[in-house]
Amino acid sequence: MAIRASSSLLLSQSSNSLPSFSHPSLPSTSSFQCRSLSSSSSISISPSTLSAFKTSPKPSSSNSSFFSVKAEKKNVLIVNTNSGGHAVIGFYFAKELLSSGHSVTILTVGDETSDKMKKPPFNRFSEIVSAGGKTVWGEPSDIGKVLQGSTFDVVLDNNGKDLDSVRPVADWAKSIGVKQFLFISSAGIYKPTSEPPHIEGDNVKADAGHVGVEQYISETFENWASFRPQYMIGSGNNKDCEEWFFDRIVRSRPIPIPIPGLQLTNVSHVRDLSSMLYLAVEKEEAAKGKIFNCVSDRAVTLDGIAKLCAKAAGLPVEIVHYDPKAIGIDAKKAFPFRTMHFYAEPRAAKELLGWNSTTNLPVDLKERYEEYIKIGRDKKEIKFELDDKILAALK
Repeated sequence: MAIRASSSLLLSQSSNSLPSFSHPSLPSTSSFQCRSLSSSSSISISPSTLSAFKTSPKPSSSNSSFFSVKAEKKNVLIVNTNSGGHAVIGFYFAKELLSSGHSVTILTVGDETSDKMKKPPFNRFSEIVSAGGKTVWGEPSDIGKVLQGSTFDVVLDNNGKDLDSVRPVADWAKSIGVKQFLFISSAGIYKPTSEPPHIEGDNVKADAGHVGVEQYISETFENWASFRPQYMIGSGNNKDCEEWFFDRIVRSRPIPIPIPGLQLTNVSHVRDLSSMLYLAVEKEEAAKGKIFNCVSDRAVTLDGIAKLCAKAAGLPVEIVHYDPKAIGIDAKKAFPFRTMHFYAEPRAAKELLGWNSTTNLPVDLKERYEEYIKIGRDKKEIKFELDDKILAALK
C-alpha cells in the first residue's frame, strides 16, 4: 500500500567555512554509493591475518599513544579512478599530503583528453600541480610502463573494485619494493545486520569484489590497510548526493523518500576520509594490517538529510514517503541512498590512529549549497519523471 506523508518546514541558514587541509592529527579541523550485492554466503575477513576486530561501544584513543607521528617525508602514488564518487578522495588526499611536505603522483585511469577530465575534481588538478604534485594518466594494467623507473614508499589504489583491476597495481607495487599498500574498499560489502552500526570485523559478502582484493593484499603485503567508505560530500565531488535533494528543494518540489524515512545512514565530508588516510601514512605501524571504516562518527536519517539540505538552502521542504514495492518503483533508480539502515562506525580509526571526525552536516551542506548555486545548477533544466510517477501513484 502506498503511503503519503508530507511535512513542510522553513529552517534557518548556518554559517560555513571552506574546506582546509590542516594536519589531521590536530582534530580542530562519501558518497559513495554502493548498492546491495547478492550473496549466498558470508565471511568474516581476517581473524589473525586482517587483525579486524569488534571493540567495546565506547571508543578509546589509548592505543594511539603507542605510535608516534613520524617526520619522515614519503613518496606517495595515488591510483585514482576516473569516475564515480571516489575520485574526490584521491584529490583531497593528494592536497593534504603535499601540504605536509610529502611527494605525490596521481595516476588517473584513462586519457587526459577524455571528456571526464572536464569535470571535477579532474578539472582542478592544477591545484595539485601548483602544490608540487605530479599528474599522469594511463591504465592500471600498464602501470609498469606508465611509471617506468619510478619508485614509491606508499601506493593507494583508489580505483579497483575487484581483483582483476587491483592485481596489476598490487603486483607492480610489490615488485618495486613499496613499503605500504593502501586500498579504498567499500562499506557496502557488509552483510545487513540487526545490530547497526557496522564495525570492523562484521561479516561481509563473500562474492563482493572488494572482499577478494582485501584478501589478496593481506596475503601479498606485510604492511597494508583497507578503508571502507560510505556516502560522501565535499567540493570537487562529481557524484550526486546532496545535489539530489537541492534539485528538488530549489524548485519547490516534494522530496520522495522510501518509507519510513527513519533509516540511518552515514554521510561524511571527504576531508574526514582524507585525514584518516593521512594518519595511516604517518602512523603506518598503527595502521599495519588493519581495516578501517572510513566514515564520520554520526548517523543521519533519510528524512534528516532532506531537512538539513533545506536548512542549508534556507527554503521549505516537503517530504513525501512511499513504498517502492507497492507502486512498482525501482528504489535504486529513484533514490540516491539505500533504503535500509546502512550505517558504519569508525571505531578502529579512533582507537588505533587517534583520528577524530570533523564532519558537521549543517555547516558542510551550507558550503555545498553555495557551490550548487555558484555553478548554476539551480537553473539547469532537470526532468523528474520517476518523481512524477511516484507522486501520481500517491494521489
